[in-house]
Amino acid sequence: MTAIMGIVNVTPDSFSDGGRFLDADAAIARGLALRADGATIVDVGGESTRPGAERVDPAIERERVLPVVAALAAEGVIVSIDTMNAATAVAAVEAGARIVNDVSGGLADPGMLAAVAATGADIVLQHWRGPSSDMYAAADYRDVERELIAELQQRVRAAAQAGISPDRVILDPGIGFGKRGGQNWHALRALDRIVALGPRVLVGTSRKRFLAEALVEARAGEGGDLAAVDAAPVDDARRDLATAVTSVLAAQAGAWAVRVHDAASTRDALTVLDRWEHA
Repeated sequence: MTAIMGIVNVTPDSFSDGGRFLDADAAIARGLALRADGATIVDVGGESTRPGAERVDPAIERERVLPVVAALAAEGVIVSIDTMNAATAVAAVEAGARIVNDVSGGLADPGMLAAVAATGADIVLQHWRGPSSDMYAAADYRDVERELIAELQQRVRAAAQAGISPDRVILDPGIGFGKRGGQNWHALRALDRIVALGPRVLVGTSRKRFLAEALVEARAGEGGDLAAVDAAPVDDARRDLATAVTSVLAAQAGAWAVRVHDAASTRDALTVLDRWEHA
């Protein structure tokens, strides 16, 4: 069955749960709760990558995440470190992380790929076209699916040149990163072709704006006022349901794992899919 990667944001400003788990004890408890709810991997991040977010000093990032990584790893949790900084990635692996989840695909820090190669950890290479502070500046595509696949292939080649074999690589189409609205749906429709590239594939749609936009459009009618997403935000319960549906569709397309805030609803959805396929 497709694995579930649970999200722990040890940040004051992440878009969904910023500040709730900034305290290390709260973050550790959250990670353990995610495992109890069905997450087989817990992704710990100390720097928000929401649209408009500014970079965090790597030393502050490490202060936030390393105690959480070490405590969860000591409890037997498979930990992923969500970072764009090579020094943080190395320190987190030394503290017990087994996966480095770099939303920039190794582009933000030129030393990332070589650093991860030396650790022996696996790495998530996400499709990325620029920093969160100006995330949509490069959201200009002639063919979203073709360009996305070509750019992910470039990251696989870069990883190989740095000494990371394809079996250690996990690809992520970067839903919401440098993609507006409908461009995200095109990226998701390319999942079967991304899976066909060979490396494992991680999909992260959890609670993202494009899901809320789809729900608002469905209620308001095609061409509805998407300002309603901000004026009357779609709550987390509805976003989690939409996330669970995309998790099932991603699993059917061959995704290795899905990254979510609410592990329980996605676990239930994937369990139903498993029964459907293997009854």
